[in-house]
Amino acid sequence: MKNLTARQSEVLAYIREYMSEEGMPPTRAEIAKQLGFKSANASEDHLKALARKGAIELVPGASRGIKIPNLPVADASEEAANDGLAIIGKVAAGSPVAAIENIEKHVNLDPSLFYPPADYLLRVEGDSMINIGVHDGDLLAVNKTSSANQGEVVVVRIDEEVTVKRWNRVNADHIQLIAENDDYAPIELRAGEVEVNVEGKMVGVIRQC
Repeated sequence: MKNLTARQSEVLAYIREYMSEEGMPPTRAEIAKQLGFKSANASEDHLKALARKGAIELVPGASRGIKIPNLPVADASEEAANDGLAIIGKVAAGSPVAAIENIEKHVNLDPSLFYPPADYLLRVEGDSMINIGVHDGDLLAVNKTSSANQGEVVVVRIDEEVTVKRWNRVNADHIQLIAENDDYAPIELRAGEVEVNVEGKMVGVIRQC
């Protein structure tokens, strides 16, 4: 990548290394700690400069919302490319949903049966989405993405917990995760209070009988 300063090249190299090892981008705080910045704001300044130069893409509203164009990242969808779709079971704390260690098994199912194509199947736990026909034990077909559109049903990591809810952005600093079950109140998320990462969106559901 041309026209990068030495510090920007250092930040980019760390992002690449972190994504290769962890399967997800680092937070601003992690970048600051690794490279000795005084605050996460310094990380943000470097990230914005890298984005302006086309070295990375930034996803608004996500603490790990960093993408490197054309960078291959090993995950469940790639490992399962020749084995059908991976079924993701209980998600390990701190790891991305589609990490290899979370795979229960693979099933011979064509990803193109869903639109957009599914990257993996997530085993549902609980009854918070029953009003749209998603029940405990169902397999949720998920398209891997780090962004969410208004009203989509998404897989979201809140700090170390993963949930499936409907995405509602109230404003730039306020997000609601809405259950499809009248017994559950919306989860209210405000900027700076918790770390929120979108890991995928629902594209279908499979019920095992």
